[in-house]
Amino acid sequence: MVSAALIAGLWGGLLALERRAFLQAALSRPLPAAVGVGALLGDPTAGLMVGLVFELLYLGGASLGGAHADHEMSPAVAGAALAATMGDATGADSTATHWALCILLCAPLGIAGRLVETRLDARARRYFARLVDAADHGQVERALRQNLRAMWPHFAFYGLVTGLVTVLGPSLTSLLHSAPPSLLRGLAGTYPLLGTVAAAAAVNASQGEGRLRVAAVVALLVALLLLGALGVRTWA
Repeated sequence: MVSAALIAGLWGGLLALERRAFLQAALSRPLPAAVGVGALLGDPTAGLMVGLVFELLYLGGASLGGAHADHEMSPAVAGAALAATMGDATGADSTATHWALCILLCAPLGIAGRLVETRLDARARRYFARLVDAADHGQVERALRQNLRAMWPHFAFYGLVTGLVTVLGPSLTSLLHSAPPSLLRGLAGTYPLLGTVAAAAAVNASQGEGRLRVAAVVALLVALLLLGALGVRTWA
C-alpha cells in the first residue's frame, strides 16, 4: 500500500506540474491521467471508468484570465488510484461499487484543488517578477532557481493529496465488507447515473446556472438511489 501511495503521489505531482508549469500536452486531463495511474497500479479499468466520468464532467471547463476552473486532475487521479487499491485489497479488479464510491468521495477535490491553485499562482507571480529581474541582469542560475521555487508547491501539494487518498483504500474496503448488500447494489447502480449526469453537465458547461442545476439533480438522484437501497434492506 505504501508503494501504491508513492506511485500515485508521484504521478499526481508530476501531472500537476504538467498542467500548469511545463509541457501542457493534455496528459493531466481526467481520462489520460486516471488511466495512467490505473495502469501503474495494475487496474487500468478503474482508471478508465473513473476517468470517463470526470472527463465528461470537466469537458467544458477552462481557466480564463484570473478565473480558474475546478482542478480536474486531482479528483480523477485520486479517484482512480483509490478504486484500484480498493480492488487490490479484495484480491481482484475494482467494481462499479468501487468506481461510484470513489467518484463521490473524490469529486470535492476539484473545488478544493481550484482554491489551492489560486493561492499557489498568486505565490508564483512573486517569483516570476524575480525571474524577470534575474533574466534582465543575465543571472541565468538565479532565474532558474525562481522557476523551481514557484513550481515545487504544485508538485508537493497535489502529490501529497493523491498519495494520502490512495492510502485509504484498504480501510474503505473493510467498511464495504461490513455494509448491507443493498447498499453495495445501490452504489453500483449510481455509476451509470453519474456518467449520464456528467454528460449532461458537459452539455451545459457553458451555462453556469445550468451546470449548477445538473449538479443539484445528480446529488438528489444519488441520494434517492442510496436511500432506496437502504430502505429495501431496512423494510425487507
